[in-house]
Amino acid sequence: MKSEIIAVGSEMLTPYRQDTNSLYLTEKFNELGVTVRFKTIVGDRRGDLVSAVRTALGRADIVAIMGGLGPTEDDLTREAVAEALSLTLRRDAAQVAALHARAAAWRITMPSNNLKQAEVLEGATILTNPNGSAPGQWIDTTFSGYRKLLMLIPGPPNECCPLFDAECLPRLRAVVPARSIAKRTLRAAMIPESQADKLLAPIYTEYKDIETTILAHAGDIQLTLLCAKANFDAAQQRVDELAERMEEALDDWLYSSDGETLEQIVLYYLGLRQATLAVAESCTGGMIAQRLTSVSGSSRSFLGGAVVYSNGLKSIFAGVPPELIDQKGAVSSEVAEALAKGIRQTTGATIGLGVTGVAGPNGGSESKPVGLVYIAVSDAQKTEVLERNFRGDRDRVRQWATQQALDLIRKRLM
Repeated sequence: MKSEIIAVGSEMLTPYRQDTNSLYLTEKFNELGVTVRFKTIVGDRRGDLVSAVRTALGRADIVAIMGGLGPTEDDLTREAVAEALSLTLRRDAAQVAALHARAAAWRITMPSNNLKQAEVLEGATILTNPNGSAPGQWIDTTFSGYRKLLMLIPGPPNECCPLFDAECLPRLRAVVPARSIAKRTLRAAMIPESQADKLLAPIYTEYKDIETTILAHAGDIQLTLLCAKANFDAAQQRVDELAERMEEALDDWLYSSDGETLEQIVLYYLGLRQATLAVAESCTGGMIAQRLTSVSGSSRSFLGGAVVYSNGLKSIFAGVPPELIDQKGAVSSEVAEALAKGIRQTTGATIGLGVTGVAGPNGGSESKPVGLVYIAVSDAQKTEVLERNFRGDRDRVRQWATQQALDLIRKRLM
């Protein structure tokens, strides 16, 4: 079965608020074997709401509408659904009583506009909302000759998610055909998205029953495989078969077969080798340390490091000779190497990492342009320095540099 989620609220069409409820609902739908085919955000305009509801009913079997159930003039979900389905609204006496009881419990006089929340669509089942004054509604109806299930759910997350779990999930389980979705997430580092697709498209296009999506961000490729079948084991076997072929094609670009982050994998390999890591970061300003310490238990392998942004601190914390900086410049392969060696010796770590570069937008030159980054990894056996030129703004250069640095450590540990 196909589903669509509609998030209602003009505030989500601004740069300041975003819909998060749909992520939760998507997970719950997938657990039922229901795929989410569309997500729509629509503002508080009745005509737009009616259009969105009709469109959703025309292409999905299950429609979840979140928000717009409050007492104010711009809360128009009930009215829009009634118009879209040619239904009437009635004022439910039990809901009116519940609203008055709620106001009394708060020792306030209920404003008359709260009565709007007691309006129920013809034929709808009221869904109890213990965390708010707006009840949800469940509608089992037909549209253009097909059965449709609609859920009207309050928008605040502390109301939406508990109500969906308690009221909507049991009803969905009773009517949705038994179906399971198997999922695998593969992740690869530092391979261009176009190259990844060139390698993988001839493989995944053979599997018509598996939905494959590719997401690329700052040197990280995430490949998600979804397969829905009546039997979970059959779906999982199918996904695993495709995943195995894709893993082989990706070779050493692949770093995770089950969705782990690159920092998780680096820490896993450090633990496996009983090795420790310390970092000396210049242009990345602590971003590598932040990524590593975001993983619980990272202190077993990550000793720490230093943000050596100034030339003076490169010498004080990582032992880089001042004359080397004067001769080669702070952004150079020699200084990156000295940072990696120096932080390893200072901390006693098994592996030292040094990063220096020009993140921009200022500070570049013809010989050392914005985006130039040197990354060095040093252990007792050898020190390796990598030169990279990353394109983009300051944030993008720094993100790419952290990804490349962590991947260099991963490959050294492998």
